[in-house]
Amino acid sequence: MKVALEQISPDTDSSFHLLLTPHLSDVFLWHYHPEYEIVYIEGANGTRHVGDHISRYEGSDLVFIGPNIPHLNFDYGVKTDHRKVVVQLKENFLGEVLWQAPEFAAITKLFARARSGISFYGHTKQVVGERLNQLANLPPFERLMLLLSIFQLLATSTECTPLQGEAVASAYNLKEQQRLKRVNQFIAEHYTRQLSIAEVAALANLTEAAFCRYFKRMTRLTFTQFLNQYRINQAQKLLLRDNTVSEACFACGFDSLSYFNKIFRRVTGENPLQFKKRHQA
Repeated sequence: MKVALEQISPDTDSSFHLLLTPHLSDVFLWHYHPEYEIVYIEGANGTRHVGDHISRYEGSDLVFIGPNIPHLNFDYGVKTDHRKVVVQLKENFLGEVLWQAPEFAAITKLFARARSGISFYGHTKQVVGERLNQLANLPPFERLMLLLSIFQLLATSTECTPLQGEAVASAYNLKEQQRLKRVNQFIAEHYTRQLSIAEVAALANLTEAAFCRYFKRMTRLTFTQFLNQYRINQAQKLLLRDNTVSEACFACGFDSLSYFNKIFRRVTGENPLQFKKRHQA
């Protein structure tokens, strides 16, 4: 399990970073970064997990995420042949002065809205997806011009839904990141048994109340929500290895099959048996 500050640098001869179908479908990458990010994925059904927003997408998805919003890689658990385009860029990727030009007024407002995350649908998703797929085949200048046209289209579209995500607080506090890393490692090593907030708080050298406030501030989730999310994703792996629902339930630290089914549906949008049958099909 990783809850990490991702380090991102622009590509050579470019003001932003472009990723094409990074192979992370088997990796639970819960992360954040100070850059803005556009994600377009097609040929997949998956989970949209941005901050404390969790929902399903079907067929394709287009999301614009602001700085330091923790999110899960959109291809996690996807087994179909899919294509994914990711654009990552800093807020001032065009420079401080040029970005303030009146021609960019609509795009500036778009960036402000993206600070809590936005998903796009309909004709907007289709057209922007086609343009994003063209980026890698263009020289640097034409690539930048196409990206600006994408931003203008997003800025003027009404086919969008706010995700209400919130940025990680104290994102650059090394001490807090190291503390969170210890907690993450502890969860990864002990999620198969019952875990109490008291023992995890002791590991973090905090009182229970202080730990709960700290963890919610850093991840936008309660400790129980985060632990359940991790357990469900481990259970998905077991189900894909042909374990039964009961085996996956108890192997991942749940002591009640009915509670496991409830949490599984809340996280993934379907029950464990439906998940298993869909992937077997």
